[in-house]
Amino acid sequence: MSIDPDNRQVKVHNESVDFSPKEFDLLLFLISRPRKVFSREVLLDQIWGQDYVGGIRTVDTHIKNIREKLRKAGHSHIPIQTVWGVGYKFEGIDAQ
Repeated sequence: MSIDPDNRQVKVHNESVDFSPKEFDLLLFLISRPRKVFSREVLLDQIWGQDYVGGIRTVDTHIKNIREKLRKAGHSHIPIQTVWGVGYKFEGIDAQ
């Protein structure tokens, strides 16, 4: 997997994978801070902003979508890990 922040592009096996703007932002945020665990609240604040009024579980939905898109693209290891009772972290591979 490679990610190009300037062009907002993610590739798996040299094939482009389409992400919504928030999915891309969330993936990039986690990749840029590998192995650091973030709560849903912190992710909402960082990606959606302090004025966001939706539910906290929107993070879970976006993480699920990212994982599913990576799986469908043939990524053998899904690098976003759940830290039960805390939140999420990016682990396992280096971003390019």
